[in-house]
Amino acid sequence: MLQRGQAVTTTSKSISFDPGLVIENALHSALDRAMEGEDQAPPRLAAAMQHAVFPGGARVRPRLCLAVGLACGVKPAGLLTAAAVAIELLHCASLVHDDLPCFDDADTRRGQPSVHAAYGERLAVLAGDALIVHAFDVLGQVIVAAPARAALLIRTVSSAVGMPGGICAGQAWECESAVDLSAYQRAKTGALFVASAVAGAQAAGAETGPWKRFGERLGEAYQVADDLRDVASDAAELGKPVGRDVALDRPSAAREYGFGGAVRRFESLVADAMGAIPNCPGAGALRGMVQLEARRLVPQEWLKHAA
Repeated sequence: MLQRGQAVTTTSKSISFDPGLVIENALHSALDRAMEGEDQAPPRLAAAMQHAVFPGGARVRPRLCLAVGLACGVKPAGLLTAAAVAIELLHCASLVHDDLPCFDDADTRRGQPSVHAAYGERLAVLAGDALIVHAFDVLGQVIVAAPARAALLIRTVSSAVGMPGGICAGQAWECESAVDLSAYQRAKTGALFVASAVAGAQAAGAETGPWKRFGERLGEAYQVADDLRDVASDAAELGKPVGRDVALDRPSAAREYGFGGAVRRFESLVADAMGAIPNCPGAGALRGMVQLEARRLVPQEWLKHAA
């Protein structure tokens, strides 16, 4: 088993590494750098940022970024790892803000108190803001290695968090009186999945068109699964409150299509995502990863219920 800080080993025939450990090591290094400098970091803000990132959830988005890069033939280092870390920091920042009383008012996240519950609203806002800025600092540190590719990565990631179709826009749709479910899901969840897939391809210098479609379908599938889990799971299992879509009158695939219809929609999106994977060295392994993740999100008994 690799230890934190140990190099990832590669061979000409295969890549031997633990993606979860690569991500955790890189995230720890990134947060450590955020606290470095001549000036002392405010201790409680530093602690709030750590609380927001660790312990992590499934790390689906950075794993997806690494998986696409590996499928396209690039090693898990440099641009690829930086992109994966930046995307996860942005995702964690979005969760901090999403949990605030002005949005979901969620007291738990990933099985522990949410950042605002543990450190107060002011530090939660600042922690989320600082994580956003640091995500782009992580990308900025690899520009010299490959300026052209790094510029593409920064553009890809920034478009996934801003306007008109990033996660900020997705959150803002909850403030509108009329909401298009598809537009809401594409922005709130799909955008960062698209960025994960496209960034993995860009780090490898691969064509991004097919990966954009793959990310779109996978992101929408993940949001549909999240809507289903909000209905059919419990807080202990998810590590966060459930029943929030109904309580907050939010758009939801489960409310729009019914439980069975949402499960069928999920299955269709997963199939479309796997069909969008282009021919590449790691296509088969990537399809297998998607299938495993799909079964984790939507258990077999839910599929039987929908049928």
